[in-house]
Amino acid sequence: MILTIIIITFIVSWLGFNDPVFMARYQFNAYRIIRNREWHRLLTHGFLHANWLHLLINMLVLFSFGEFLVSIFASVFLFMNPKLLFLLFYLLAIAFSSLNSLRKHKSNYYYNAVGASGGVSAVVFASIFFVPYQKILFFGIIPIPGILFAIAYLAYSYYMDKQGNDNIGHDVHFHGAVFGFLFPLILRPELLLYFIQQLLNP
Repeated sequence: MILTIIIITFIVSWLGFNDPVFMARYQFNAYRIIRNREWHRLLTHGFLHANWLHLLINMLVLFSFGEFLVSIFASVFLFMNPKLLFLLFYLLAIAFSSLNSLRKHKSNYYYNAVGASGGVSAVVFASIFFVPYQKILFFGIIPIPGILFAIAYLAYSYYMDKQGNDNIGHDVHFHGAVFGFLFPLILRPELLLYFIQQLLNP
């Protein structure tokens, strides 16, 4: 499942790199979503990327955490095929993480966005939810407990979003991460106790 998502994302992104019309048709544009009811953009933008580096980073992180999360879904959520559940989770995360941008930019015809960052953030944070002290390489070098990374990531994304002085969708990162924490609780609220126990017993 993870490899399939990555392959599809590479193909769609490559098409976007080589065809501006294709990119314009499927990228996130809140004005068009609201005014023209082009709701597909809430999902399709997550399979497009700005450049190869943007694509490679997102897919590397997705590959690193995705199979791990599928295995957790298989052991925790027995009512559904774990691969299908992961796909549903990933697509919902892409859409959910963009809702704040949809609200903020609904009157801005010129605001466009692409990238799987919302979905990828959700995958990382759902993994941290289940194993909060697993080591994550900060800046790809420094190993730190996942829960510390989560706190720093949320604080940084929130702060940078309020600053609004770059072209990065920090709100998408933030809301994707929040969705990653909430999704397990939506399906099984009693997992909150499990999460607390994991925190108290590193």
